[in-house]
Amino acid sequence: MTAFLTYEEIMLKCEEINKKYEINQERFDEVIDCILYEEEMSADDKIAKAFVQLLQAVSEEINDMESTANLTPTCQMGCAFCCYFPIVINKMEAKLIKDAISKMPGDRKHFIEDHLIQYNEMYSAKIERLGNLDLASDPDAKYKYRKEHLPCPFLNLETNACMIYEVRPIPCRTYVNYTNPAVCSDNVMPKETISYEFLYQEYMSAMNELLQYLFENGKIEKIDYPGDLYQDDLLINWVREAVQ
Repeated sequence: MTAFLTYEEIMLKCEEINKKYEINQERFDEVIDCILYEEEMSADDKIAKAFVQLLQAVSEEINDMESTANLTPTCQMGCAFCCYFPIVINKMEAKLIKDAISKMPGDRKHFIEDHLIQYNEMYSAKIERLGNLDLASDPDAKYKYRKEHLPCPFLNLETNACMIYEVRPIPCRTYVNYTNPAVCSDNVMPKETISYEFLYQEYMSAMNELLQYLFENGKIEKIDYPGDLYQDDLLINWVREAVQ
């Protein structure tokens, strides 16, 4: 029988990370520096590339933290309990995800587009109801959302796999389980899971640095800077707007 970490052991591991690990800021800076030097690339393409690479940098940062404390995720392919939590992203991220989908191979792109249309039709009542939740001021909003069992718009319900895995938002890649996976299936809001969402600051600071430089040089077309960075909403609302 597998011996899973207890909640107390996970907390001790987190304390170990806090004491021993220092965020590798150079990892994020290097992404921006390298992209800025790519003279043959348009400003919008630079933003799209930075988006993908900075998201990956967040995942790499988490891997390094886990190595520091000898932590191994128990999340498995096809385990999608976290895909029923509310996800909030800003308008810039919504545009970049949409742009990433538009550049995918035809079959994959059309599959996602058709899926999103069907998703919005199938779950229209829940989307309408949950889309108005105020996660910022209502302490029970996340629980209310979770109780409705509304899947992420980008969850393939046949395979339980993410359809936009390489550009999945920060909340999706920073939510991790290190104990028995059953805590996710047995609890609406499991206390044992860990979030590294504080890495959003490094990711967004780097994106902002790139955007500011490109904006000051008058080269951005697809992103409204800085406005798009300050318009936050639930992912389900951005998807509904995109398919309407």
